[in-house]
Amino acid sequence: MTHQMNQAAGKVPPSGNPLVAHRYGADPYALVFGGRVYLYMTNDVLEYDGNGTVKENSYSSIRTITVISSADLVNWTDHGEIEVAGPEGAAKWATQSWAPAAVHKVIDGKDKFFLYFANNASSIGVLSSDSPVGPWIDPIGEALILRSTPGVEDVTWLFDPAVLVDDDGKGYIYFGGGVPEGQFAEPGTARVMKLGDDMTSVLGTAEVIPAPFMFEDAGIHKREGVYYYTYCSNFYDGERPEGNPPAGEIAFMTSSNPMGPWIYRGTILKNPGHFFGVSGNNHHAIFQFHDEWYIAYHAQTLSNAQGIANGYRSTHLNRLFHNEDGSIQDVEADYKGVQQIKFLSPYQRVEASTIGWSAGVKTEFGAVVGKQLVTDIDNGDWIGLSGVDFGSKGAGAFSASVISLEGGGTIELHLDEPTGLLIGELSVPAANGPEKRMELKTEVQGAAGVHHLYLVFAGESGTGLFKLEAWGFLEQRS
Repeated sequence: MTHQMNQAAGKVPPSGNPLVAHRYGADPYALVFGGRVYLYMTNDVLEYDGNGTVKENSYSSIRTITVISSADLVNWTDHGEIEVAGPEGAAKWATQSWAPAAVHKVIDGKDKFFLYFANNASSIGVLSSDSPVGPWIDPIGEALILRSTPGVEDVTWLFDPAVLVDDDGKGYIYFGGGVPEGQFAEPGTARVMKLGDDMTSVLGTAEVIPAPFMFEDAGIHKREGVYYYTYCSNFYDGERPEGNPPAGEIAFMTSSNPMGPWIYRGTILKNPGHFFGVSGNNHHAIFQFHDEWYIAYHAQTLSNAQGIANGYRSTHLNRLFHNEDGSIQDVEADYKGVQQIKFLSPYQRVEASTIGWSAGVKTEFGAVVGKQLVTDIDNGDWIGLSGVDFGSKGAGAFSASVISLEGGGTIELHLDEPTGLLIGELSVPAANGPEKRMELKTEVQGAAGVHHLYLVFAGESGTGLFKLEAWGFLEQRS
């Protein structure tokens, strides 16, 4: 047994929110494909001053977008960072990548994926791929929407895209924000525009969406023939006439047409400060998965738990309920999150960056293996997986693909909690010389039925123990 056990911060078992605790992620946008939800997020990364103190998030150095995915909504696989803007990025013309929107469309019989992003608040770009996790290219080599785009001249902030591919295959992009001098009640800065069939061009003129007290954060979803445009209201602190959204809440409008006209209907999600005691901007995405509706949004819960809530945000998930009359019930944001909708099978290769809960670890791209690895593994760190179904026969062996470092160590396998029943231990030898990739295996016993599974790491403190690539179990021979 390990002598020390590190504590989870932010996402604490059995809670589901925030979705991950080993990195931040803001402005979530959901894409459902192949039985999984992919969430694309602005990659908030800590900024420091000259004394090494964490500064307020300026967003100015964000050039990557992160993506995580899940089939069960509690265990999330980290697919790493998409290099979007700047010299290293796919869109070399862009200087930042904020507030992504992703969509899937079949073009010429092939699955194509499009990732729209805000280049600060001055333009909107698009990347394309044959897979939801990339690799991504810039198909047009310049911005998709600029100040010179028809109907866009008066948009204060040209950012925060949301995209809809309608049932007839036609695409629409929603974007914009900001408040012209003094025009809090009717900023007139929300827009909708038709996309070309290729999803990388725009058609005609952008139309104004008359969103009351508009601030930022376009959202779009369609249900039973009704189009829902959602947005975040501005923070004007003066009087608001009855029937207008309060400050910093997610509001919604409806239409029978993707281009409008729109009717204002009310608000659905209060500011994160109402639920979590730490306020900030409010950004969301609404999506359907296996017949149920969900809302992804961000809050500074992880950074708050770490004592550095300076604008560093984390994505959360809760259920969303539509009423018979097409209105939407108030969302109850919380740490609990949503129910796990299917068990995780341990009898397949599980990427190590698939995490329900964690303490101490990070993930990074492993060039040798071409995917995310779990790194920064130290004595007492752990990863927890929710709702793992070992079946009635149970597991007989555990194998893992690791990259050994100078420390080496042990992976202890515990059920239900980090200090729960020990079902097996896998010894990872230290690397003599350069780091080495190896497949290791050990026998396990006592794992049958459904349990939370904890991989607890042990070894000499202060040395790099190893990196973890993937793992899986073999079923007991009957």
